[in-house]
Amino acid sequence: MSKGLSAVQDDMADPDIRRFVDAINAAYVEHGAPAGASMATRRQIAETVRAPWRAGGPIMAETCEMDMGGVRLRLHRPVTDKKPPVMLYIHGGGWMLFSIDTHDRLMREYAARAGIAVLGIDYSLSPESKFPVALEECAAALDWIDAHADALGLDADRVLIGGDSAGANLSVATCLLQRQRGRPLPAAMLLNYGAFAPERTPSYARFGAGDYSLESDEMDAFWAAYVDSAEQLADPLVAPLRADLTGLPPAFLAIAECDILADCNDAFARKLGDAGVPARAVTYRGATHSFLEAVSIAPLASRALDEQAAWVRDIVGA
Repeated sequence: MSKGLSAVQDDMADPDIRRFVDAINAAYVEHGAPAGASMATRRQIAETVRAPWRAGGPIMAETCEMDMGGVRLRLHRPVTDKKPPVMLYIHGGGWMLFSIDTHDRLMREYAARAGIAVLGIDYSLSPESKFPVALEECAAALDWIDAHADALGLDADRVLIGGDSAGANLSVATCLLQRQRGRPLPAAMLLNYGAFAPERTPSYARFGAGDYSLESDEMDAFWAAYVDSAEQLADPLVAPLRADLTGLPPAFLAIAECDILADCNDAFARKLGDAGVPARAVTYRGATHSFLEAVSIAPLASRALDEQAAWVRDIVGA
């Protein structure tokens, strides 16, 4: 999604994460979309670029593809002889790109490390489907879990929600929407380098030129494509940093140091604390946006996943 780059003398990225970012950017150059390419072409290129990073990893005892009113779901179970907690995982990609395929390994890593089932959702993407379509689908998925948990052998009383980037945004917004509607809230939120507000902060200037994965102009374009009008960017369901966060579930925030969204994540962690929400915010030094996808080569990503998995087990007793 970002420009080609090479390591520089003052590079702040962890060396293994740098290898990941350089490989991703080289692949985008190799498979570059022509000017004016359709969203379908852009998405196919993104799937191709991400394919090597979703390969390998934990083998599940069971993986099921399911349908929720035309929305594709994928359930990973690390074991089949227990009634495990389940996490609804919402992939990132600026609300425009990626899928449960690009994030398949990440979901399996959570399932294996935390001992939980993970349900991925292929929500509708913008700009074809703008706010609140994806949000409504994610909220519907929580209700779907509640309705189908017994039949699937899942524990409906131990449901979590999580996601990365735009998926972290949708995770929080889903909880806000469920609270608004008087629906049950998940037991916890797992939030990876989330997009919680559209304003540019100092971390945009430090890390947004293309050397550290996500670019400033790219993020602006994602926000613009997600909504029908700029006025909607003030909606707390679009920008959860603007919301009253009182009563939301406990949260783990994985913050990437070398990410344009780092300042926004710090601000969101503070606001959760001010609202009385238990929040563990960990800044991973040398990490860039999307760094968890580098788990096959980066001990830093593996450590972050282990820390999150331990936190999940503490929350739900997995």
